[in-house]
Amino acid sequence: MAKLDRTFHALADPTRRAVLTRLTEGPGSVGDLARPFAMALPTFLAHLRVLEEGGLIRTEKRGRVRVCELAEGAF
Repeated sequence: MAKLDRTFHALADPTRRAVLTRLTEGPGSVGDLARPFAMALPTFLAHLRVLEEGGLIRTEKRGRVRVCELAEGAF
């Protein structure tokens, strides 16, 4: 049940839902994903952490860039 709670928590915020919608188009760097939002990068990173803990996205470091994509089986 805890996994389901984390998933619903991740989906509860409109910023996180917008990130998921963007990721349906394909992977994106943290910088590209953050650009449309008027918030500090640490705040945006907290949103990504919630999405990752909810099992909805995965992140990977590629050189100096962190790339996010939808987790397999998330939708």
